[in-house]
Amino acid sequence: MDIIIRRAQPEEYETVGELTAQAYLGDGLLDFGESDEYLTELRDVAKRAAAAEVLVAVQGNQILGGITFVPAGGPMADIARPGEAEIRMLAVAPEARGRGAGETLVRACTDRARTTDNCARIVLSTQRTMHAAHRIYERLGFTRTPHRDWNPIPHLDIMLLTYELPL
Repeated sequence: MDIIIRRAQPEEYETVGELTAQAYLGDGLLDFGESDEYLTELRDVAKRAAAAEVLVAVQGNQILGGITFVPAGGPMADIARPGEAEIRMLAVAPEARGRGAGETLVRACTDRARTTDNCARIVLSTQRTMHAAHRIYERLGFTRTPHRDWNPIPHLDIMLLTYELPL
């Protein structure tokens, strides 16, 4: 059965938010576990969907994963500059990993960026330990941009790595 990528529907927001939160928690990506402030952002799919495109990977009636696509100039951008789209919050359910959902979600974002007016590249931030995601990005042609690496919480050692894909 094929993986279908589509916009998350409002009735799926809670499921997508919890899937994203649990993926980040399960992979040890939140410094403060359940008390991490970012967990609220991960779970708030309605907020993301109001400011960007939240896409889901679906197989049959199962949501395998989700991603947030921020068009060029979108308010949810962390690092995007004028003329750049951004990918945020890629997450795949642990039981769905290795089935192509993550790569299919990233491809859908690059396809959207290519059809966006005045969009020259797509950018993203990722944690150092997200090795499976790094492999996806590199396989799809993204390259590291160390000069753009940044720390969202300066008093903690959470340097985020950045990648870009010229379109």
